[in-house]
Amino acid sequence: TDYGSSLTVSLPAALQPHQPFQIIVRYTTADGPAIWWLDPELTYGNAKPFVFTQGHSVCNRSFFPCFDTPAVKCTYSATVKAPAGIQVLMSATQSSYLEEEGVYQFYMEYPVPAYLVALVAGDLIHADVGPRSRVWAEPCLLPTAISKLSGIVERWLTAAESLYGPYIWGRYDIVFLPPSFPIVAMENPCLTFIISSILESDEFLIIDVIHEVAHSWFGNAVTNATWEEMWLSEGLATYAQRRITTETYGAAFTCLETAFRLDALHRQMKLLGEDNPVSKLQVKLEPGVNPSNLMNLFTYEKGYCFVYYLSQLCGDPRHFDSFLRAYIEKYKFTSVVAQDLLDSFLNFFPELKEQCVESKAGLEFERWLNATGPPLAEPDLSQGSSLTRPVETLFKLWTTEPLDSVAAASSVDLTKWRTFQTVLFLDRLLDGSPLPHEVIKKLSECYSSQLDSMNAEIRIRWLQIVVRNDYYPDLYKVRRFLENQMSRMYTIPLYEDLCTGTLKSFALEIFYQTQNQLHPNLRKTIQQILSQGLNPLPAIDTTAVTTDTPAMVLEDKVSEATNGAISLRDVNVSA
Repeated sequence: TDYGSSLTVSLPAALQPHQPFQIIVRYTTADGPAIWWLDPELTYGNAKPFVFTQGHSVCNRSFFPCFDTPAVKCTYSATVKAPAGIQVLMSATQSSYLEEEGVYQFYMEYPVPAYLVALVAGDLIHADVGPRSRVWAEPCLLPTAISKLSGIVERWLTAAESLYGPYIWGRYDIVFLPPSFPIVAMENPCLTFIISSILESDEFLIIDVIHEVAHSWFGNAVTNATWEEMWLSEGLATYAQRRITTETYGAAFTCLETAFRLDALHRQMKLLGEDNPVSKLQVKLEPGVNPSNLMNLFTYEKGYCFVYYLSQLCGDPRHFDSFLRAYIEKYKFTSVVAQDLLDSFLNFFPELKEQCVESKAGLEFERWLNATGPPLAEPDLSQGSSLTRPVETLFKLWTTEPLDSVAAASSVDLTKWRTFQTVLFLDRLLDGSPLPHEVIKKLSECYSSQLDSMNAEIRIRWLQIVVRNDYYPDLYKVRRFLENQMSRMYTIPLYEDLCTGTLKSFALEIFYQTQNQLHPNLRKTIQQILSQGLNPLPAIDTTAVTTDTPAMVLEDKVSEATNGAISLRDVNVSA
């Protein structure tokens, strides 16, 4: 199975307690969930094949034999042989290359859990963007990566160090991966993996990279010992990320981004239900369940809200920063459970322990960890009102009947807004969809041309509004967008919306025309979406497909649209 089976090794009876020993396992990897092979056509340069690994959370057991649990950490070394012209990188502190043999040597000198061992190989070149950072990318993408990140990565690292102590991993490099990368970013130590598609969305790039920087302390140095408490990595990393953005971009920007994420959390709550056990911070992991299935916005945002609540108990976030520095120093290179964090917190602040803050009615630590539903308390975001108030005002203009404020609404120039303002506005329109036809028509007249020139994070939301409202005049833009996208984050949400409504034949038509440019894993996922309510999709020779074929396949088979379907856009998260 994808989860593998255990390997048991019997040790010699004569082996003495604590006596060192060595086990050698000779093995060959087959196709497995950790290893993603790409033909040249699935890269940006279309020149050379590409491979990357994605170990989180229990995939690396298909990459190499390991104790595949975050409770176990070890150092590692690796020897990798590759053809000439293929650059190999790993999440390691030391590396060397013997050109005449085509052999790379890697060594990670600090103990890490198995899921943080990562490899990438392909047509990659690099440029330094700071004294201890470089970006790696395909040649056609490198200039963009340099322009986006030159000088500022060091600024983020310095801000993080001022809050949480020295950066212990040596280098902080970033490699931009082809659009087949199945998540947004991954915090592999020394070498953050991030999807290249995010390069066009400046604010999302900032947040995603800073989040991975924060993982250098929370997640990589100190790790959750069990997958049932992933919030210990993600909630703390999200809190640290927002402390870093507050230091570097101000409180208003941080509050705006937080409002956007908390909106998404409440959207997910409505979809899943307040009694859903996955909304607990200490979620129960049943046998046979992939821990990655438990990753959701509660892991991040409810975890963040609990950490923020702890920081507020201190009265000053700088006092909480001091505690987190001591927490990192005490537990670095080890794995912890929630009780370790909470005991350390109360011991660091004895006055809070005397006040029994852990048992405060309605806000008990135990309730934070084990109650389903939304966070017990949320942060005060009033410092972001200068950025969030215009969003709320514009949303009300468009959703208050009668619609007699179009002139005022149409005067708003979205090109002057921050990305997070625009996506917050569009997300709220998505929540209210389907909208009255007159509203969607006027929205298109006012904003469609503005949105066409914006980044993909904004465009996909507008196109989801188009689809959910069956607004046919803009459907050609949906087709054009999907014809030029190869990543999960910009394809799955639209296909899910198309197939939830009345446009499944349109979705089939686009898929059959574009499937050859998609990674097989993504292709399979989209086929499953398209197959819902249909007989199994036949194997089709795409060279012979005409625009009439999808409609013929669909005839008499389309099921009624189901309300309340959970879209990947509503639940997707970065690592």
